[in-house]
Amino acid sequence: MVTFTACRSKAELVVPARTTPREVKSLSDLDNQPGLRKYVSIIEFFRCRRVPGGDPATSLKAALAEALVHYYPIAGRLRELPGGKKLAVDCTAEGVVFVEAHADVRLEEFGEPLVPPYPCVDQFICDVGDVTAVIGMPLLYLQMTRLRCGGVILVLSMCHSIIDAFGMVQVLRCILDLARGQPLPAILPSWDRHLLTSPVAEAAAFDSSEPTAVAIPPAPLSLDELVTRSFLFGPRAIAALRSGIPTRLGRSATAFELVTAAVWRCRAAALEQGPGERVCVKFTANARGRWKRDRSLPPGFYGNALFITMAEATAGELSLTRAVELVREAKLRVMTDEHVRSVLDMMARGHREFRGTDLDQLDSTFMVSDITRCGDETLDLGWAERVGGGVPMAGEIMDRVISFYMTSKDANGVDCVVVPMCLPEPAMGRFASLISAATNVVARSSM
Repeated sequence: MVTFTACRSKAELVVPARTTPREVKSLSDLDNQPGLRKYVSIIEFFRCRRVPGGDPATSLKAALAEALVHYYPIAGRLRELPGGKKLAVDCTAEGVVFVEAHADVRLEEFGEPLVPPYPCVDQFICDVGDVTAVIGMPLLYLQMTRLRCGGVILVLSMCHSIIDAFGMVQVLRCILDLARGQPLPAILPSWDRHLLTSPVAEAAAFDSSEPTAVAIPPAPLSLDELVTRSFLFGPRAIAALRSGIPTRLGRSATAFELVTAAVWRCRAAALEQGPGERVCVKFTANARGRWKRDRSLPPGFYGNALFITMAEATAGELSLTRAVELVREAKLRVMTDEHVRSVLDMMARGHREFRGTDLDQLDSTFMVSDITRCGDETLDLGWAERVGGGVPMAGEIMDRVISFYMTSKDANGVDCVVVPMCLPEPAMGRFASLISAATNVVARSSM
């Protein structure tokens, strides 16, 4: 694998191009989850089409300043409300961080297709310091790394308390739209956090009781033991999975259901879970366009809008058919109006049931976040075209073990679902063999 060091310029603070409203904006109950108080990143690769007109870093900074006029809360700072359990954005226009960097490496050296793990990925991500220290800090960091071939890598790191992956792509698209000379972003932003706020939130804000501390046992897995590989599921692989279940279910099963069911059961087998052991899959469902209520989330909503759902079974009963059925049932269960309201009420009262997965559950729990439809294929620099990207799959153990479904083209130019998998090395070999057998296709993996 290629190795290199990026040469970074001094970090610059970029403020909105014009005067913006000075106000305090409340976050939603989804935004206020304690587990979201950290920075997360997306990475995007661009291949040079032609020599850019002018300096790309200068035009990108100017576009970032203009984007902050539309997304002015992002130029502010988070502060804690009385009690410390809830956050708000103080729209101070203090600005965000921009870093220009150069790396003596060509885009082709990252492999084809561009899938995790990416070599030296930490060289492309801004150093934000403590990733969990978000109060009073810049809410956005953008690093632009120019490559020897003329290509560019953009990494956007943002505070998860105010945005999810879909929102991050929306913000980056706004910046790139403006950098290409468009007068306005294609999608205008919408705050509207009240749509995902429980009516009990105000009362809960004055509850000063602290949750009981729970001791978390040591993790059975460590970063040193884990390897990451990406598996591509194209039309042939998905068709093979579809043919392996009853015809009626196969006709209606989605690609997500088929891939998740197959990966879930192969992962459990690769980790040698006993027939009677409970295994589960946790995945996110997006409230954008799916939650049927009087007021749906507007197109420009960029806050957190992902709800967690779960399917569970014993490893012994996890046939492909049963796994597809369980994943489908979990999907249908999560996006009802009743369920969403109950989740928001629980979060407003300070319950932590939806914080994710504890470290001691990593063996038995497969975690998924599907971002194949977050819109990153619309990203365009004009003088450079997007050729891949998504989530870096880097950082702490919990940032690596979640399988973020992304999209990519295989060696033949066919659109595929990319499933990054992080497992101990012996289990990874077993997993690759099981997936290959399940799909009758050798899954292309990236070392």
